[in-house]
Amino acid sequence: MKNRRNFFKKLVAGAGFVSLSFMSKKVDATNLKIDMEHGFIHHVFFWLKNPENEADCKRFEEGVNILITVPQIKISHVGKAVESPRDVVDDSFTYSYMAVFDSKADQDDYQVHPTHLKFVEEYGDLWEKVIVYDAMN
Repeated sequence: MKNRRNFFKKLVAGAGFVSLSFMSKKVDATNLKIDMEHGFIHHVFFWLKNPENEADCKRFEEGVNILITVPQIKISHVGKAVESPRDVVDDSFTYSYMAVFDSKADQDDYQVHPTHLKFVEEYGDLWEKVIVYDAMN
């Protein structure tokens, strides 16, 4: 009986551990540590000069991966445009970059952060156009 209880305890503990590891890869709104009452979304669209050039794309992605290390960024997303036949979809850009901050003050700090300034300086030659959309509650 004692062995059966120990086995059951280990089984439950193991199942809990496995389920927690899967849950850690999944985020929903209740798990976000962002004050969305004051939260700030910074969405940037980049049109690269040579969007078909693999070396330019790789270099841009390298730069963005450095950029997202700025500590004020709570969540980030980088993606490429998805071609769409729908008239309401603008698929003319090369890359979309979104960063979420706890507040406008955090986003203001990000704008003058050395990593952000270095990104613009060292990778700015890659793009011909940038459009930024900022939003908050």
